[in-house]
Amino acid sequence: MTLPFFTNKVVNQYSTSWEQEMDLVVDDLRANEKVRTEGIVIRKRLQLMLYNIMYRMMFDAKFQSQEDPLFVQATRFNSERSRLAQSFEYNYGDFIPWLRPFLRGYLNKCRDLQQRRLAFFNNYYIEKRRKIMAANGEKHKVSCAMDHIIQAQMKGEISEENVLYIVENINVAAIETTLWSMEWAIAELVNHPTVQRKIRDEIRAVLKGSPVTESNLHELPYLQATIKETLRLHTPIPLLVPHMNLEEAKLGGFTIPKESKVVVNAWWLANNPEWWEKPSEFRPERFLEEERDTEAIVGGKVDFRFLPFGVGRRSCPGIILAMPILGLIVARLVSNFEMIAPPGMEKIDVSEKGGQFSLHIASHSTVVFKPIKA
Repeated sequence: MTLPFFTNKVVNQYSTSWEQEMDLVVDDLRANEKVRTEGIVIRKRLQLMLYNIMYRMMFDAKFQSQEDPLFVQATRFNSERSRLAQSFEYNYGDFIPWLRPFLRGYLNKCRDLQQRRLAFFNNYYIEKRRKIMAANGEKHKVSCAMDHIIQAQMKGEISEENVLYIVENINVAAIETTLWSMEWAIAELVNHPTVQRKIRDEIRAVLKGSPVTESNLHELPYLQATIKETLRLHTPIPLLVPHMNLEEAKLGGFTIPKESKVVVNAWWLANNPEWWEKPSEFRPERFLEEERDTEAIVGGKVDFRFLPFGVGRRSCPGIILAMPILGLIVARLVSNFEMIAPPGMEKIDVSEKGGQFSLHIASHSTVVFKPIKA
């Protein structure tokens, strides 16, 4: 089945709810006096926002606060999964098969966590949607992705196991990587106030007081370039997701045997000094200067130096959600606040921390949000 989640229709249908969740973040920041003087670790609030965006799309449900017991449980599961993924107990057996018999303890931990996560989704969300659909009968109107998925199962297109794994994969892939990129973007903007001002000036000049929405993001090339520069410098999945070639292939004079595990070093493509001028610098202008084509900034062309989501039929479908969500939250924050380092600091630490295949910011920094008068 084609998952009814990563499509333009879904973006159009749910973008208003994204903006509602982002406006709540802005309201919370404006209402908190501490935010404008001492600052706040914004990650947890952004995490709540992202979970609500995804859970509204997936289950027609949302969490009421960061203290919501279900939110605490959901984030705890993801944190536990992240710890296993970043652990030195990493399953090298995927790459060195003869090591697998020695890694049973690690694999058992992974299986136990997976079973608990799947039970959580099934007990609190999937079964709830089934009951709603059964109660409504033929009058039921599809209101979320889960309804589509359950309908596909009822038609025999997918199995019960497929339903659970689709939900789990979306929960992992769509939330955590986008959250990492938000943290990187905010940190870089704090450290580069000129970029903040340029985004703010572009929004004011182009939209003339109207709010930034998903439908007008394409009118803001510098904002789009800033998101691309964040993903270039801080590629969240540096080696992308491993793939397998079903047939023998040749690439660059090398023979790749049939059924090889293939990884692409997307980080090196995006940071190779032969292809990028001063690649270690955060400079969104490079996308405007080097491509000299506004359409390319919003995805009109394929640039094989820059593949944070992969490319082609097996690329990450999450790009259709991640790019507008990142653009919208950055626009909301920059339009409403000047983001600066906390007292006693000039810049935010942007040191990296990596794991299995991921790369995220090492420490969740405090940021001061000074409201900007309309």
